[in-house]
Amino acid sequence: MTQAVVFPGQGAQSVGMLAELNESYPSIQQRFAEASDLLGVDLWQITTQGPAEVLAQTENTQPVLLTASYALWELWAPNTADLAVLAGHSLGEYSALVCGGAIGFADGVRLVRRRGELMNQAVPAGQGGMAAVLGLEDEQVTQICLETPGQVNAVNFNAPGQVVIAGASDALNAAIEACKAAGARRALPLDVSGPFHSELMAVAAAELSEFLGAIEVGMPSVPVIHNVDAKVSACPEEIRTKLVAQLHQPVRWTACVAAMQALGATGYIECGPGNVLAGLLKRISRDNKCTGLSTTDGLQAARSTD
Repeated sequence: MTQAVVFPGQGAQSVGMLAELNESYPSIQQRFAEASDLLGVDLWQITTQGPAEVLAQTENTQPVLLTASYALWELWAPNTADLAVLAGHSLGEYSALVCGGAIGFADGVRLVRRRGELMNQAVPAGQGGMAAVLGLEDEQVTQICLETPGQVNAVNFNAPGQVVIAGASDALNAAIEACKAAGARRALPLDVSGPFHSELMAVAAAELSEFLGAIEVGMPSVPVIHNVDAKVSACPEEIRTKLVAQLHQPVRWTACVAAMQALGATGYIECGPGNVLAGLLKRISRDNKCTGLSTTDGLQAARSTD
């Protein structure tokens, strides 16, 4: 089996995650201590004790998830020669680049912390959001957003029949109702703090680009598929460009999975807390098999397939 490794984004976090593994592998907490020292914030305490609303704050969630993914990657310690490709969903793309060696761990932690701050600052709290739409075709949802007055976009193409939209509150609510009228099985707001990946995030792009300019970026040891175009970058500068674009352009996850398969992936490892991406992979195809690293059983199963 030729494996791809996938890295989750926001929404995968939960208070107490990785507690079971940390009992046997204290290196997890050590990685969190390193990240906490870099930021001056106790990320391990937030992760293990919460409260949930503090963990869910974007500027906390992003470094927590990147650190968790990197700590699990180190535990698994894969032979990269056996890996076909890496990909991450939204924030997970940064985790993929760090685990693939394109960006150093310390730089990655600082980078996603800044990314989270910029995303929070782009739209005042309560003035924008996101919603999941189930049961409509991608093109239907995209067209509804185009026809809805105001700023709202289709931003996550997660699986056939599962699209996330984001935008200003009034436009988002109108698009939700329009999706329901068009026959959506469900269209419901998500518990997030802003309209991520929508055009409203474009205001943060220039500052993210400036911050990225001070970060050393190389080529990863394993190809990394990017969210914005489901392609691999040819050079470090292209990686920077795509990371900035990802801030305000859609996550094309269904296309990313197709690209991983085209590069030879026949099985998947989810390197991060939870099993959100395993669920999406199954929605895309029942044949997709995914092993998660966030439990002892999952870690042992992944090691046995090396």
